[in-house]
Amino acid sequence: MKIAGAFLELGRRILLHSLLWLIVLLFFTFFFGFQGADFSTILTFSAFFLPVTIGTTYVFIYRLIPAYLILKKYLKFFLYSVATFLISATYITLSAFYGIIMTLGYGYQENFPLTKSLIYILISVYLVVTIASAFSLLKYNYSTSAKNEELKNRFLEAQLKLKEQELQYLKMQIHPHFLFNTLNTIYGLSLSKNAATPEMILQLSELLDYILYQTKKPVVKLEDEVGHIRNYIDLEKKRFRENLDVQLNIDEIPSNIELAPMLLLPFVENSFKHGKGNDGKFKISICMKLIDEMLRFKIENSISGEIDKKESEGIGLKNLKRRLDILYENRYNLHIKNNKSTFKVQLDLNITKKPTDVS
Repeated sequence: MKIAGAFLELGRRILLHSLLWLIVLLFFTFFFGFQGADFSTILTFSAFFLPVTIGTTYVFIYRLIPAYLILKKYLKFFLYSVATFLISATYITLSAFYGIIMTLGYGYQENFPLTKSLIYILISVYLVVTIASAFSLLKYNYSTSAKNEELKNRFLEAQLKLKEQELQYLKMQIHPHFLFNTLNTIYGLSLSKNAATPEMILQLSELLDYILYQTKKPVVKLEDEVGHIRNYIDLEKKRFRENLDVQLNIDEIPSNIELAPMLLLPFVENSFKHGKGNDGKFKISICMKLIDEMLRFKIENSISGEIDKKESEGIGLKNLKRRLDILYENRYNLHIKNNKSTFKVQLDLNITKKPTDVS
């Protein structure tokens, strides 16, 4: 099948080139016309210059241009071009003499002044060579541009697939990390047969629904994310009881505000996991405001002086930073401050545009 296709393509190219050279022959016939000669005589005379025209043209478009000009070997291209012109000019001159002798005999002096007509012949031949070479360069530039565009699209497609795979991997990291800590909370209460355990299981089921189904969407409503943050905090309140002090300061949220799912909730989860007070009490403050086109989310939790920066950040924040890089590149600022008694995180997020859809 491939061989048949190759032969078909070769036949098509031969037919096309034959047609083009037939047009060139007719052009020569028109350009070389002289007084007293009929059409068949001029056609025969013009045919003497067709081989040298074809040879010179093919030398340029198939050898000199691709091997030297395109590769920017300008000196070699110039030298070989000069040599080609000198050789072809010699052949053109010889063809003119033989053409005159073969078609007009020896009576060309009166009707065909060679010194004048030879200039026209050279101009005609090199005009064809120049046009063919220019067309070859344009075709090459178009082909190169198309190939570059195709390579660019393939590269972008490969990058997109890599980001999609990475984002899926990051989401997979969030789910077990978040569930592990939540299940530990319920397990601790179940050991003491706490009456709040069934309610916590119900709340966890709602969180599971959010994690398993809502996170498959590219965006969710901000109010839904906040609702699950409140749900999660209620779960943690049942675990810490009087040892937990939570302050929530959240602006009223318009229903049309959207963001990537599970983007704020892991910040809260990270604070509960690593937060700890020196006096045995755990304090956490969450503030969320909408400032023009910016969402500002601040969370601060008490920590023990024994906890270092690496432990307080953990895998959760590293994960979130990478997700923000993928989904909100150049549209967010994340500030993390750790001192001996508090751990602070502030996220400023541009919410006017939807996150990059790679999931």
